[in-house]
Amino acid sequence: MRWWSAANFVSNAGTWMQLTVQNLLVLHITGSAAATGLSMSVQAAPALLVSLVGGAVVDRWPRKLTVAVSQTLLGAVAFTTALLVALDRIDMTALLVLAAVTGVIATVDGPACALLGNDLVPVADVPSAIGVGALVHSAGRLAGTALAGIAVGFLGTASAYAANGLSFLFVASVVPFLRPAAGAAEGTAAGAREAPARAETGVREGLAFFVRRPRLVALAGITGLSSVFGRNYGLTLAVLVTGPLAGGGGAFGTVSTVLAVGGIIGAVLGARLRKPSVRTVGLLAAAGALLQVVAGLSPSLAVLLVLVLPMAVVESVSDTAGTAVLQTDPPPRLRGRVLGVWSSIGTVWSLGGPPLLGLLMEWAGARGALVAGGLLIAGSIGAGLLVRRRGGPVPVPLAAKDGEVTGREALGTAA
Repeated sequence: MRWWSAANFVSNAGTWMQLTVQNLLVLHITGSAAATGLSMSVQAAPALLVSLVGGAVVDRWPRKLTVAVSQTLLGAVAFTTALLVALDRIDMTALLVLAAVTGVIATVDGPACALLGNDLVPVADVPSAIGVGALVHSAGRLAGTALAGIAVGFLGTASAYAANGLSFLFVASVVPFLRPAAGAAEGTAAGAREAPARAETGVREGLAFFVRRPRLVALAGITGLSSVFGRNYGLTLAVLVTGPLAGGGGAFGTVSTVLAVGGIIGAVLGARLRKPSVRTVGLLAAAGALLQVVAGLSPSLAVLLVLVLPMAVVESVSDTAGTAVLQTDPPPRLRGRVLGVWSSIGTVWSLGGPPLLGLLMEWAGARGALVAGGLLIAGSIGAGLLVRRRGGPVPVPLAAKDGEVTGREALGTAA
């Protein structure tokens, strides 16, 4: 797990170096902010269309082999881009094609890497492993963003892409030496053996499982509401700080730094969770939403800074808990496909959320959007908890497989 965390730190740093430089490269080529958004959408679009197939691939192939191959392919794409940039042969068409190829590979690489990390620890420690992963991601983002400026300044734009390519190859070189925990390795191997070409092992089984699993549907609803109306702080807080609070770019930079620090603290706290549940995710999301309401009413920048830290902490812990539920609730043979379903849903939020929030801000302003969004999230979660309490638990039958539990035992960790 230590080697895997180190590899992921290097990979995240490389990825953020490339992302930071890519936006500047698109602006340099086209001079259009809209083109920058288009390149990001093209890379994200495959997750909406191909993630279900990618999840099925993850369930069908050995995890370590899948990660090694996907990381190598991503490295090849990064090196190709670096070469084109160095030779001054890059144009918008080539960038969009490479971004689309990266997005397709990522539909397999994302769930495979997530599940491989979980395989390295005992089942009881999976929430901690996810928390460590969130911490590594945050640290890698900070390091990569800083290193991008240094690399471009001394070595040119192509160096950031080359560094990302090397980071992928580093991960691929570490994978063969990883030793999965005994129980996780057995579950993974069993999932690979149970992947004959039958209809029930295809995409539809993962989608059907997700839809019929009330706690996963509830988790999707909570996360969707929070993502659209509660976590686009790069938009809402930017407008609040530079508008009603009369701050400048420096003031928003301070707010962003506090958000980042809160995210790291939350990842550390989230790593201590032992039995996260959908109820935990909902309560944390509701608490964050109420803090958002108060933040929307902040009379000054100082008050906002006091509120932003706990907002980020609660959001990070909630994310860690939700990810742990998502990655441990399905049986091992379906986890890749469930993550594929989740990736498709998340892409809908990421593409549709900002325009919806923008319309709300046009109508209600930054303060109104924060207050209304927070009340909507907290009210919806509260209503859901009341309905669930009155309705009682709903048993969900699971298809039995060798080595899996069914019925009451399968729902033992439910909220």
